[in-house]
Amino acid sequence: MDLITEFKTNAQKAIDSLKEELKSIRTGRASPSLVENIIVETYNGSARLKVLELATINTEGPAVLAITPFDPSVLQDIERAILSSPIGLSPAVQGSKIIIKIPPLSEEQREKFIKLASSIVEEKKVQVRNARDDVRRNLKTTLEKKEISEDEKFRVEKEVDSLSQKAMEEIQLIRDRKEAEIREV
Repeated sequence: MDLITEFKTNAQKAIDSLKEELKSIRTGRASPSLVENIIVETYNGSARLKVLELATINTEGPAVLAITPFDPSVLQDIERAILSSPIGLSPAVQGSKIIIKIPPLSEEQREKFIKLASSIVEEKKVQVRNARDDVRRNLKTTLEKKEISEDEKFRVEKEVDSLSQKAMEEIQLIRDRKEAEIREV
């Protein structure tokens, strides 16, 4: 695989995983992504599945989530998993579904979630930098073995630096959007 393609792949993986990880950070709005990846121990402990695999998750207005299990026997298991998860939401069973009212975030919570988002973003920036540095190391090695010319090394470095810069800008844009979402009252 050529080094530029490899870098693009690694940078895109970092961006995609950033988007996924940021989905689970609470904002003031109801979003299925808040609970869909919570692991539920169900069927007497014989299965560990995500809420998404056990139920449909819908929003009922801007601050209410409704979770309807495909199998009503797992209702209590889903409720227990949500209660014990670190997201800090209180589910309430209403008939055959679970209702979660999303309370507005306090200023303190908003700051905490922004710090969490920032640390995840920093992690992903480091991944992109490491991918760029790997390309540079590989280029240096191939140049020493005389497998590529100095010009080719320079061209690839320049292109990877440009791609790295674009990836960093996209990561920053994603962070800014998430921060605005968290700050929104």
